[in-house]
Amino acid sequence: MEAITGKKSLTDSIRQLALELGFHKVGIARAESPPDDGAHLENWLGFGYHATMDWVMSRKDERANIKTYFPEAKSVVCVAMNYYYGESEGDMKISNYAWGEDYHKVLKNRLRQLLQTVQELQPDVQGIACVDTSPVMEKSWAQRAGLGWVGKHTNLISKDYGSWLFLGELILDCELEYDLPFSEDLCGTCTACIDACPTDAIVEDYLLDSNRCISYLTIEHRGNLPEEMTNQLHGWIYGCDICQEVCPWNIKFARKSSEDSFAPQREIVKRTKVEWLALTEDDYRRTFRNSAVKRTKFEGLKRNISACNQE
Repeated sequence: MEAITGKKSLTDSIRQLALELGFHKVGIARAESPPDDGAHLENWLGFGYHATMDWVMSRKDERANIKTYFPEAKSVVCVAMNYYYGESEGDMKISNYAWGEDYHKVLKNRLRQLLQTVQELQPDVQGIACVDTSPVMEKSWAQRAGLGWVGKHTNLISKDYGSWLFLGELILDCELEYDLPFSEDLCGTCTACIDACPTDAIVEDYLLDSNRCISYLTIEHRGNLPEEMTNQLHGWIYGCDICQEVCPWNIKFARKSSEDSFAPQREIVKRTKVEWLALTEDDYRRTFRNSAVKRTKFEGLKRNISACNQE
């Protein structure tokens, strides 16, 4: 591939390449972290709302300032992929995002392809491909890159896909042309997500207490569920989509994803309650070998299944 020069040419190429790789949205922000990022993070951590997710605390400085993570950063290419394939049904439900292949691998591989192509266009460019396992405040960056706004349920909402989006970033050490940030808050006076959360995890607008969040409890929490939350999973054995399912932006604008990697596996969405209760470790490994559900481990999933069976 022939090398190119100039910010506009490289920026246009990156946008086009990102769409060709299957990303549904792309925006670019200058790599300058505002003080608000650190202040909001410190506030959330101060309340203990990160629960047992100690890795957030241990890398908080990198999250608050992108140049602590990547000192040479000049541009953040933010991408999003629509993963919506419908709403969860049945007595034991798994979040929509985990019906298909593990999104970490899908997004990371394509971001690496994008970086490789950028380096073919400008060989001296260095960069880092990130998904949500990296210490990057991805929703804040997506808003700064113009992809959407952070809703009251703390997910990023876009005007064209709602909040059914996976986010990723390519941090580069070169200057690009930047998009305007998404400056509107289109949640308005709506409190549908707050009202619908059965565990009151959204303690106030834009503030989530992970200790009470079904997604946190079914995925990240290790060991027995807290006593007060034992019968509070409401049928969710991995993740939870309630706050997204009631969002008016999702009700109106959600559309089936064009990405085959996220298509639902029959073994996940068609499994009956009896089949879930009979899940073996071998069955678990076979069913979820390429799935994000591996995150909760076999013991965690069995714990969730048992808890939902007792509700």
